[in-house]
Amino acid sequence: MGRKKAVLYPRMERMLGDLGERIKLARLRRKLSVELVAERAKVSRSSVWAVEKGSPAVAIGIYANVLMAIGMAEDLNLIAKDDILGRTMQDLDLPIRKRAPKRTKEEMDN
Repeated sequence: MGRKKAVLYPRMERMLGDLGERIKLARLRRKLSVELVAERAKVSRSSVWAVEKGSPAVAIGIYANVLMAIGMAEDLNLIAKDDILGRTMQDLDLPIRKRAPKRTKEEMDN
């Protein structure tokens, strides 16, 4: 029995393809060969090529190793860093505190 193929929405496929292209361009800007990146990432050349194509079949750990090999591992920390929608939803769910009514001058004198 073979592996199950990841089924993605077309938009996700495009996003992965774009990610792979950005990784490839970053590697080329750094003048690193596929062989060198594969060696540094401890993966095969075909895995590096699959990452650069944005293949959904490649494990996220391999993507992370390739990013580390080209000096971009810290970029993983940017994923979901600023969750604006989630924070807004969280803030809307917070209870609204009510203040006690102000005391009158008479109450303060007693």
